[in-house]
Amino acid sequence: MTTVLEPRMTPTAVRILRTASELFYDHGIRAVGVERIAEEAGTTKKTIYDRFGSKDGLINAYLCERRDRWRAYVTTYVDEHHPEPSPARVLAVLDALEGWLAQSSRGCGFVNAYAELAGTGHPALPVIAEEKGWTRDYYVRLLTELDVPEAGRRGRELALVQEGATVQLTAGSQPEALADARSLATRLVAAGLTARDSTAGTVG
Repeated sequence: MTTVLEPRMTPTAVRILRTASELFYDHGIRAVGVERIAEEAGTTKKTIYDRFGSKDGLINAYLCERRDRWRAYVTTYVDEHHPEPSPARVLAVLDALEGWLAQSSRGCGFVNAYAELAGTGHPALPVIAEEKGWTRDYYVRLLTELDVPEAGRRGRELALVQEGATVQLTAGSQPEALADARSLATRLVAAGLTARDSTAGTVG
C-alpha cells in the first residue's frame, strides 16, 4: 500500500488539486495521467510529486477535499433552511443532494472512485468508506434529535434511499428518482414519528 503524506497546500498545490479534481471526476481516475494534470495546471510533474508525493497522494487529496466540501455543503444547507429539529430538517438532506447533483453530471464521485479502486488496497479507500459512514451517521443524528426509536436502523434506511436515488438519477437515467426518494423518505420519517408517539403513549 502506498503511504500518503499530508500535502503542503501552497497556491500551486491548490491549483493542481483543483485541476486534478475536475479531471478525475469528469474523466475517471485511471484515465487521467500526471502529465495531463501538470499540463492543464500549468506546472510540472516534479512539482506535483513534490507537493503530493505521488499520483495516489493526489487521488487521496481529491477525495478528502470532495468529502469535506460535501459535508460543509449539506450541513450548511440543512442548518440554514431548517435549524430546529423537525421532519423537514431530515428531508432537507435530499434537498441538498438535489442541488449538489445539479453540479455533478457523473453522479457520486465516491462511488465512481470506488469502482476504479476497489480491491487494489489503495490508501484512499478508507476515505470513501468514511464519507458513506458519515452520511449514514448524519441521518441517524437528525432522527435522534426527534427522539425517533431505532434511529440507527432508520438512518441506515434513509442513507440507502439516498444512494439508490443517486444511482437511478445518473446511471439509471430516471429523472423522477429524487422525487421518489423524497416520497419514500417522508414515509420512513413519518413511520419513525408514529413509533415514537406510540411508545410515548404506552409509557404515559
